[in-house]
Amino acid sequence: MKKTFERRAVAAVLACCCAAPVWAQEGSAPTGSTQVASDALAPAVDGSAFSDAAPADSGLIPEDERYALHGQSTYVWQRKPSFASPYEGENSLQGKKAKSYSFTATVDLGLRLWEGAEFHVNGEGARGQAFSGLHGLGGLTNGELAKTAGADMVYYRARTFLRQTWGLGGGREAVEGDMNQLTGGQDKRRVVLTVGTVSMLDIFDSLESAHDPRTQFLNWSFLTHGSFDYAADSRGYTSGAALEYIDDGWAVRAGRFMMPKESNGLPLDTRLGKHYGDQIEFEKQYQAGNRPGTARIIGFRNKTRMADFGEAIAAGRAAGTAPELDNVRREHAKVGVGIGFDQSVTDDVNAFMRASWSDGKTETYAFTEIDRAVSAGVVVKGTQWSRPYDTVGAAVAVNALSRTHRGYLAAGGIGPFLGDGALNYGVEQIAETYYSWRPFKYFWLTGDAQYIRNPGYNRDRGPAKVFSVRLHTQF
Repeated sequence: MKKTFERRAVAAVLACCCAAPVWAQEGSAPTGSTQVASDALAPAVDGSAFSDAAPADSGLIPEDERYALHGQSTYVWQRKPSFASPYEGENSLQGKKAKSYSFTATVDLGLRLWEGAEFHVNGEGARGQAFSGLHGLGGLTNGELAKTAGADMVYYRARTFLRQTWGLGGGREAVEGDMNQLTGGQDKRRVVLTVGTVSMLDIFDSLESAHDPRTQFLNWSFLTHGSFDYAADSRGYTSGAALEYIDDGWAVRAGRFMMPKESNGLPLDTRLGKHYGDQIEFEKQYQAGNRPGTARIIGFRNKTRMADFGEAIAAGRAAGTAPELDNVRREHAKVGVGIGFDQSVTDDVNAFMRASWSDGKTETYAFTEIDRAVSAGVVVKGTQWSRPYDTVGAAVAVNALSRTHRGYLAAGGIGPFLGDGALNYGVEQIAETYYSWRPFKYFWLTGDAQYIRNPGYNRDRGPAKVFSVRLHTQF
């Protein structure tokens, strides 16, 4: 019965999403349609507005929704021309030309249970084919491709969570309906408790311009801090709890969530007192040259059975073989920190920057093989060329490995994503640019290009180029 429900839910998403451009043309968008508040009163290309909803700062607080249904679908097609590849190992990005794709569809049912309480459940379907089995890069090229991607459509429950908000005054602000968020109002000063199954990136490190691969940058290097080995199963979800205190201009949030039972595996370890991922984040809004900005600093600590690279290297030398992570797993803790900035440059230009570090002593357990990372970029709205809903983005990232991590790979070790059999180490350098054409409120068509030097941190390989087309719809 569960699988039948989820198939029907995803089918409903697809049907609604495909019809979305028609709703926009006819000016009859369904109740609860989503859009960020800054778009609410902006003129559309044809002179009409995408939404009649009041923006959050208009002083008008909408009535609380009792329930809402939202959905999305995203298709990404990618092509990689051939590149220099003098040798290849088990986990190399193959040098021959190749194609890749992903498709996801999600439906969210939200219910307001009582004052301040929302319950959301997401049914999701996904399929896809990755370059080289999702191997050979630290900054993988498609944030929509899960580690479980396959040619067959797989249906599952993505999120199931309760969010309780306690208002503490400080004035009221509007909340516009969206995926996993009901329309209504909330106090500017509040405490928020989220309990259940979520993505960690629903709560932490939510930079405005580099957060969502469905409408923004595609490369994993721009989804979050590259070295943020955040708790997640191989689809990107986890279970646990987070508590936030939000005031006018600043916030602090902390949470504990389940780690997978095995490195980059699907089943989660439910022993939250023994194995867990902890994180804490501080957020502060500021003014720079009379333009608003937001600074965030996050720290994390993961505790579970992990392999230590140094121990794997030593065991391999003693045995006269290539090092193996499976032989040295035991209880370890991994720590890291990251800092990020969102900065408004003009009304139509927003810039971002992230820098992160993890200790790099133990294997990557839940995200990707990056131990040090710096990324920065800019996103521009198309107002100057009479396309106010279009956006163009450009960003660069530099990813690096710890000394012991690179030593493990150089000795022939295999990680969850990397392993050329040898390593002429160099930092991985990624540049990405995209143009997103948005003729209707519910429709995005994006062209994207990525250029990757030293793919998989190997100077002997590349550069690799990836060209993408993305179609995204939502209601």
